[in-house]
Amino acid sequence: MSTLLHKLALSRLPGMNRQRASAILGSLDGNEEMFFTASSADIAELTDYGRSRLFAPGVREAALEKARREMDFLERNGVKARFFTDADFPSRLEGIDDAPVMIFTLGECDLDAARVVGIVGTRHATAYGTDFTAKLVSSLARDLAEPTVIVSGLAYGIDVAAHRAAMTAGLPTAGVLAHGLSTIYPAAHRNVAAAMIQGGGALVTEYTSADPVHRGNFLARNRIVAGMCDCLVVVESDTKGGALVTARLACDYGRDVFALPGRVSDRYSRGCNNLISSHMAQILTDAEALPDLMGWKRRPKEGEQQELFAELDPTETRIVEALTRQGEMSLSELKNEIDEQTHKLAGLLIDMELRGLVLSIPGNRYRLA
Repeated sequence: MSTLLHKLALSRLPGMNRQRASAILGSLDGNEEMFFTASSADIAELTDYGRSRLFAPGVREAALEKARREMDFLERNGVKARFFTDADFPSRLEGIDDAPVMIFTLGECDLDAARVVGIVGTRHATAYGTDFTAKLVSSLARDLAEPTVIVSGLAYGIDVAAHRAAMTAGLPTAGVLAHGLSTIYPAAHRNVAAAMIQGGGALVTEYTSADPVHRGNFLARNRIVAGMCDCLVVVESDTKGGALVTARLACDYGRDVFALPGRVSDRYSRGCNNLISSHMAQILTDAEALPDLMGWKRRPKEGEQQELFAELDPTETRIVEALTRQGEMSLSELKNEIDEQTHKLAGLLIDMELRGLVLSIPGNRYRLA
């Protein structure tokens, strides 16, 4: 039987990536343990990797030993490892060809929340950029009807401004790191990282605690930021930088990309202006406009629900009250609850659905919209 140890070891093998791991497991009926327990000859024949360095003397044994040491770190620090075939691997990453084989998370953030918004930008954020970031996140927390997570990279500038804005607004926020969870970089953001976790957020990385910090990691982690979100907002950027790399990746992954424009003379607006002029990003000038641009349902404004109910007739009011109590009900259950003729009740439900008050769901059942 496959275990976390074998999944971790497989992910740590030299040159391992999503495509190779999928091919190997496809040949082994999804059994990671078999890769480490069978002979090199048998595995090479089964997987068609006969000349691969994966079968050099000691390679698999070394990977298992590294995995054992990492398992100790995970258990001591409450870190969760998610293999790409696991049910709790972030669903938005499943369709990304270059997604990690495994990620490590610290914190209880729902990475499969209904809405995930990525916010990135320059390390040299201006007041213009940080103010827009705060207004954007605040409006998402206030206006969106469904749970929303803010994702960024915990870097200086716009990234950390997005994380702080999320915590201020009461939204969970996930920081994607370019190193293992044994450290925080930059060190100045350790308190922010701790507050994120305490506030229902998370830290996410593909790197183990033993992996050295490498400059290339910071660009590589951008694909996770881009892949995890439904849409990406670039707030400020020069003509070069990690935020623009993330924007290009997000476009490649089919995500919606938005950019905050600025004056042509402002250095840290030039990258955003270029994204807009090249049609790689939609222009975003109103911090409150994102839900409408994405077609997302807004939370009813204060007083709106009361006005809506005032327009209901007595039978419709009883339907709303019953669905509020029960969550969802079948036509027959509603009939028994409110003591109304079936044909009249069915007609009312159709009318209420057309008015956006109720939703019909499989099984001839209904719930409030």
